[in-house]
Parts: sequence; C-alpha cells; structure tokens
Amino acid sequence: MTPRARKRAAPSIRDVAAAAGVSYQTVSRVLNESPNVRPDTRRQVLDVIDRLGYRPNRAARALGSGRSGSVTVVMADTTLYGYAATVRGIEEAARSKGLAVGVRVVESDRPADVRHAVEHVSDPNAGGVVVIAFDAAGAGVLRALPPDVPAVAATEAGGLADSRRTTICLDERQAAADATDHLLALGHRTVHHVAIPSETGTSARQSGWRRALARAGAAVPEVVPVGWDVRSAYLAGRRLAADPDVTAVLCGNDDAALGVRRALHEAGRDVPGDVSVIGFDDVPGAAYWTPALTTVRMDFAALGRACLAALVAEVEGGPPPVADLAAPALVVRESTAPPRRR
Repeated sequence: MTPRARKRAAPSIRDVAAAAGVSYQTVSRVLNESPNVRPDTRRQVLDVIDRLGYRPNRAARALGSGRSGSVTVVMADTTLYGYAATVRGIEEAARSKGLAVGVRVVESDRPADVRHAVEHVSDPNAGGVVVIAFDAAGAGVLRALPPDVPAVAATEAGGLADSRRTTICLDERQAAADATDHLLALGHRTVHHVAIPSETGTSARQSGWRRALARAGAAVPEVVPVGWDVRSAYLAGRRLAADPDVTAVLCGNDDAALGVRRALHEAGRDVPGDVSVIGFDDVPGAAYWTPALTTVRMDFAALGRACLAALVAEVEGGPPPVADLAAPALVVRESTAPPRRR
C-alpha cells in the first residue's frame, strides 16, 4: 500500500516575491494596484502570480487597501496601563480603517516563547504586526520577525539600536528632567529614583533624571530597580522609608509610586510632608489618590494610533507618516512639597 500523496501547499505571497526577485512589499503594492510600481516590475510580478496560480488572501489585500482585514498586536502584558492604553489607540485607529485587531501575548523573553509568538504572526496572510516592545520579551519578538512580515513597534525612547524596523516612542527624557527639577526647586537636596525594567538598560526616564541632577550639581543616588509588579516597588519603598535622608522620590511609573507611597505610610512618613513622590504615566485614578499624585502624563493612545498609521503606510509601500505626538508633561498635584526643616 502506497502512502497517499500529501496535498501540495498553496503558493504564498513569499513564494511570489522570491520567484519574481522582489520584496513582499512590492508584491503587496502590485496586488493593491499601487501606482508606485514600475510597469516592468508590475508585469513581472503578475506573470509569476499567473504561473504559480497564487490567490491572494482577501484580508491581507484589504489591510493594504485600508478597507478591512486584521492587525495583530504582540505584547507581554495586557494589564499594565501603558500597554493597555497603547492597544486602545491601535484599536481606535484600526476601527476607523475597517481593520480588526487581535492580540498575541508573548509569555517571556525565553527563546521558546519568543519563537512561538513569531511563528504565530509570521504568516504573510495574517496581516500586519504591531509589537509593543517596552520590555525584553517584546523586543525579542521584534528582532526575530522575518524581514518580509510588515511590522512596526512602540518602544522606549530611542528605539532599539539593533533593529531596522520602524519604531515610534514617547520621548520622556525631558519630562523626567522636569520632574526632577521640580523637586530640586522645592528645596530637596537630591532625588531618588525607583526604576522600572528597561530593555535598553538605561531608560529615557533614568537618563532625564540623571541629567537634571548633574546639571544642578546634586548628588546622584544609586538607582533602585524594581519589577513591573507593585509589590516589588513596595519592598523598595520600605528600604527608602528607613533612610531619613530620602525626601524626594521619582518613580518609574504610577504603579511603582503606589507601592512606594504605601511603604512610606506604614513607616509613618508623611507624603508630601516628609517625602515627596512623583509617578509616571498619569493613570486615570492618579488625580484621586490621597494625596493626589504628581506625575508625568504620557499619551499612550496617541502612540498606538501612530503605530497603526505607520503599519498601514508600510503595507501600502508609502513613506512612514510623521508621528505628531504630544511631549510627555509633568502634572503637579498634591504629592510634592518643600522638605521639612530639620
């Protein structure tokens, strides 16, 4: 008995690109009747399409034409405010173009988890990809994506030096410097920094904090690293609360500020009477804490909209649009005050 012949796989858009000697994006432009293709290249691609019997996926074509289709967002965490708000912006922009949005969670930056996420989104008929690469897992996926998969990424300020992909960021360096300057202007001798994880090692927030302290000639305390969870910030806050010389703390995000604020409260140190605290992101509830949190406002939804616009431009073969993003800005509330006299 002879084994049954395996069904021959239908040719993909990658097969067409390879046979025609052009890029995936060029084939996409031909399929979407873009005028930005030379006539001889168009004929060459169409000939290969006929010869291979390629039938384009309607969703993939629709992504290029902006009528319908799908976009996949790859992210490591769906609960953190910055991630969730960025997805909201992507979904808002996609909906206006008739595109559906799916989410693929990458469990960690372990090679197996990164590989599984990449395999899931690498089908050229699956639509474009937006990677939220605020962390090592997302950055790992972005680096591992095949070059013919259309993708853009939201990253920390400065992007990823080892990636050629289009990256878009909110540059919070100046806002971090402004937050540090605010505390120094109130009379604090220095500012301690509780830092969230950074894919680049030295985040833009940390960079702005250091720059402001150096410019003022203030001492630069050792950075206090924490994880993405509130408990790690709470434990760091307990250590800071035990040091009477700590009078001002800049936290890497508002979750970290929440953990530090709780630790200070348990230690009997008043905010802002004994210690001033500044957060980052301006989560919706920050204005309603007691005291209301001074923080840096980050427009993550606008970041998401800019990523979707850049992805559509890439699929259509046009130049990436200029992302007109509002600069992160310090919002002064009740959690900062001059230090008490000793």
